[in-house]
Amino acid sequence: MSWSGFGKGLGGIAVAILVGAGSAEVSATPLTPFRYQAQAQRHCPHDQVVWLDFRKGVYYGKGQKRYGQGFDGSFVCLSEARDSFYRRSLLGLR
Repeated sequence: MSWSGFGKGLGGIAVAILVGAGSAEVSATPLTPFRYQAQAQRHCPHDQVVWLDFRKGVYYGKGQKRYGQGFDGSFVCLSEARDSFYRRSLLGLR
C-alpha cells in the first residue's frame, strides 16, 4: 500500500477533520516556573505558591509532604497551575 491511497475510502471526512482541528485556537495562561519559593511569591504576591510536579501532572500545597521535593518540578502560582490544567494532589492532605 502506498501513501497516495491513504484516506481514499474515507472520502472528504479525513480532510474535514484535519482542517477543522487546526482552526480551533487554544489560549492557556503561560506557566512561569521558579527554582525558589521566594521568586514565585514575588511573581504572584496575592496568590498561593505551589510545587508543580511536571512528570506526574499534579501540584502540592505548602503543608503537603512532597512540597518542594523532587527533580521534576518547580514553584509556580496556584492560579497558573490550575489554568494550565494541572490537578491538586490529595497525597498528604489532612
